[in-house]
Amino acid sequence: MDRGYIDFKRLFGIAEVQVFFVTRAKDNLRFTRHYSTPNDDSTGIRSDQAGKLTLPKAREDYPNQLHRIRFHDAENKRYFVFLTNNLQLPAEVIAKLYKMRWGVELFFKWIKQNLRIKHFYGNSLNAVKTQIWIAIAVYLIIAILHKDLKLPGSLHKSLQLLSVHPFEKIPIDQLLAKRDFKNDEVSACNQLILNGF
Repeated sequence: MDRGYIDFKRLFGIAEVQVFFVTRAKDNLRFTRHYSTPNDDSTGIRSDQAGKLTLPKAREDYPNQLHRIRFHDAENKRYFVFLTNNLQLPAEVIAKLYKMRWGVELFFKWIKQNLRIKHFYGNSLNAVKTQIWIAIAVYLIIAILHKDLKLPGSLHKSLQLLSVHPFEKIPIDQLLAKRDFKNDEVSACNQLILNGF
């Protein structure tokens, strides 16, 4: 399969098409409808239209025809308007693709929060994949270690400690074990005690 092409014949029973986008439309979108396709309201699809952008600048930037789908999410009681340059796929598939895209967004949010990847050391697909897989493997190793050693505190705290002390020469279970920093000697006076002076 060529790079940049998806086998939609296998996935959806239609001919192969070039890569396309699915995005949410802005509230101020001006859209000229050329035709509408009948839809079933029970699927959540409220309208399925094809047309072009209305404003001259927008039409100059993107002159091709677009597919606009208005979708009602009954679970969250929200309306969404999706735009895509794929005119072949049914409206229900476009709505599902956007939902799957949102799952990918949540995955990358999780990566940013948990794997602490500040930047990628390479720009190729292989370099990015390799760095993500290494970060996931390290995260899972520490999660397993945290659980097996029955360490106190959260996994996040263990990850923070290991990132601050990567080259400590003490056993990892001692490094991550709960430490009590309370002073044994309680002085009644307000004076500092300096090493027995």
